[in-house]
This record gives sequence, C-alpha cells and structure tokens, in this order.
Amino acid sequence: MSNQASSTQSATAKPNIMLVDDDKFLLDMYALKFTQAGFNVHAALSSADALKALREGFKADVILFDIIMPEGDGFFLLDTLKEEKLVPDAAKIALTNEMNEDEQKKITELGATRFIVKATMIPSEVVNSVTEVIRKK
Repeated sequence: MSNQASSTQSATAKPNIMLVDDDKFLLDMYALKFTQAGFNVHAALSSADALKALREGFKADVILFDIIMPEGDGFFLLDTLKEEKLVPDAAKIALTNEMNEDEQKKITELGATRFIVKATMIPSEVVNSVTEVIRKK
C-alpha cells in the first residue's frame, strides 16, 4: 500500500464511515451527503455486507446503522462486531425510526455510542451529529 495518493490530501485524513441500511434510497442519499462532507463512505444494504467489508479490512471510524433490517438487524450487527472484535474503536451510531426505552438500553449495552431518530433530523443534521462524535473521539 502506498501513501502516494494521500500525500496530496490535507494533513488530516478523511474519516471512514460505514453506512448500513436496507433502504437503498436512504443509503444512497446518506452516502452522497457524507461523501460531500468529506468522508470516505462504504455503503452496505445489510449487516452481512457490512460485516464482510469489515472482515476484509475496511477500517471504519464510524458505523451508522439502521436497527430494523431483514437478515440481521442492528442488534445482530453490534453483537457480531463485539464478538469478533471488529473495529473496536469505531463510533457506533444507530439511525432508526423505531426506538423504545428497552431498545435504547440494549443498544447502549451492545456498544452503541448514540442513536439518532431519523424522523427528527434532516440528513445534513445527521452528518453534523456524526462529525461531532468524531471530533470528540
């Protein structure tokens, strides 16, 4: 691996974000917003796709994931990340419309840094929230 390409970038490397959502429209929209904000984006339509990319070496600084997905929900994703010790230093942020108190507790216990309710934020606010989490790390 060569650092040739990165030497032309600014001194601060772009943060890597893994987006996981089974809604392709939302996934594409968030991928565009995060790319425009200067992130390296890896978008995954399922927990399985996300885990495959992480196992193959994608180093996420942040994993932004939906809770309700077929074939491995957000709880499964967090549990597997923890069990396999994948990207232990990555901030894990749930992005969902479904979040009750029990789910909030469970998601925090599984290692989520925070959660964002989709309906309460426009995409640019989500990008700003994620950027803030990275700054605090």
